[in-house]
Amino acid sequence: MNDEQLLRYSRHLLLEEIDVAGQEKLLGSHVLIIGAGGLGSAAAPYLAAAGIGKITLVDHDQVELTNLQRQIMHTQISIGKTKVESGKQFLQSLNPALTINAIAEKASEDLLNRLLPTAHLVLDCTDNFAARQLINQACFIHKIPLVSGSALKFDGQLSVFDSRNKTSPCYACLFSPDEQFEEVSCASMGIFSPLVGIIGAMQAAQALQVLIGFGQPLVGRMLLWNAINTQIDEIRVARNAACKVCGPQN
Repeated sequence: MNDEQLLRYSRHLLLEEIDVAGQEKLLGSHVLIIGAGGLGSAAAPYLAAAGIGKITLVDHDQVELTNLQRQIMHTQISIGKTKVESGKQFLQSLNPALTINAIAEKASEDLLNRLLPTAHLVLDCTDNFAARQLINQACFIHKIPLVSGSALKFDGQLSVFDSRNKTSPCYACLFSPDEQFEEVSCASMGIFSPLVGIIGAMQAAQALQVLIGFGQPLVGRMLLWNAINTQIDEIRVARNAACKVCGPQN
C-alpha cells in the first residue's frame, strides 16, 4: 500500500483481525454486486469505502422517483439514468482509486458465466426468486462465495452460502427451485426505508469477513431481522442431501 492508502484505511489497520494483510486482500478483491437498488445501495458504498479494489454492478433498471425513499446511491438528478451508472458515479465519488464496472443488463446464465471466473465473491441484492436461484446455481458451479440478502415490508433475511465449504448449504437447500412462490415486490407490499440499509450493510460486513477470513460468517445460519419488534433471530441451516443444486449428484 502507498502512503495515501495507509492513511485512508488506517482505522482498518488498527484492527488486528484486518491489519495490513487483510486490507491488501480487499484491495486485490473483485466483488460482483447483482442489484443496485435498496440492498445494493447500502452494501456497495461500504465495500467501496472499505477498499474493495474492483466492484462490478449489475442491474437492468433505471432510477425512478419511488426508488429515492430507500435507494441511497441514487439522487434526484439520477432519475432516468441506469442504476448502475448512477451507482458507479456515487461509488467513484467515495473512492476514486477503485475500479467500478457498470453493466446495465439483467442477470442471465451467460452473463454470470462470463463474470464469475474473475470474481472473488458475489452479493445477491436482487428482489425476486428466479434471480436468486440463477445466481445461487452459478455461484455453486464456479465455487464463489455468495452473500444473500432480502428485505420486504419490515422483515429482512441474510445468509452466506460458500460452496468451497463442503458442509455449507446453498440457497436451494432452503428454497427448492421446484417450489412455487408468489412473487411479491416493494411496489405492491411496501418497504420500511432503513430496512434495506440494515440488511445491505450487514451484507457488506459479511463480504469483508469472508474475503479477509476472520470471525464467523453466516455460513449454515440465516439471520432474521424484524424492524417492528427490533428483534434478531437466527436459524441453523443444514445442507440438504437431496438438493438439486448442491446435492451429491452435483
